[in-house]
Amino acid sequence: MTARLLLVRHGQTVWHAENRYAGISDIALTDAGRQQAEELAGWALARSRRDPVGAVVSSPLERARRTAQPAARALGLRPAVHEGLRESDFGWGEGRTLAELAADDPERVRAFERDAESGAFPGSEPPAAVASRVSGALREVAAAHEGRTVLVVAHNTAFRIALCALLGIPVGRYRQVLPRLENAAVTEIDVDGAWTALRALNVPTGTGAALGPPSAAGGDERAEERP
Repeated sequence: MTARLLLVRHGQTVWHAENRYAGISDIALTDAGRQQAEELAGWALARSRRDPVGAVVSSPLERARRTAQPAARALGLRPAVHEGLRESDFGWGEGRTLAELAADDPERVRAFERDAESGAFPGSEPPAAVASRVSGALREVAAAHEGRTVLVVAHNTAFRIALCALLGIPVGRYRQVLPRLENAAVTEIDVDGAWTALRALNVPTGTGAALGPPSAAGGDERAEERP
């Protein structure tokens, strides 16, 4: 049976303003990020009234767990943690801005911008490995909740790479195909065994957000786990 997964990027963190890569670094939410988590909770409760949300699962990193907690509380659920949902390790790029990296090695940054797989940062988790780990985690969540809807809170790059893998898109193109998932926005997929259907992308959950049509993916990449 099909499981519906509501993929949510965590709320804003303290590194967003500086556009620093925050992959495995456990960076805290800002006040704005905590507000986004509360607004997500309201959205999830309203959504659950017409399509019950049966579980909440998050990445083990604090920014994801803190974003998931208000929604789980509103839904009367205990949030679970899946280690496979953690963010990519950006290696050489961890904790730095793209401008800082380009100042050190502009050709390496250009290679990354051309193809994030063949030009992956030194010491980083290869995109293919991220794709296998995160898409595998999402399939495990789906298999454990067949016929149900699950709120899954994790990370911008991890989700984008996994979505490419699940939808048959080359993972090295994730930055071009999916420029950005917004903080606390919902991307909705159906997963049934080996197949995946994309139902909505970047649905806003903030004050006044509709439960209906998704927004455009739009925007630059200024909030990519760095950003």
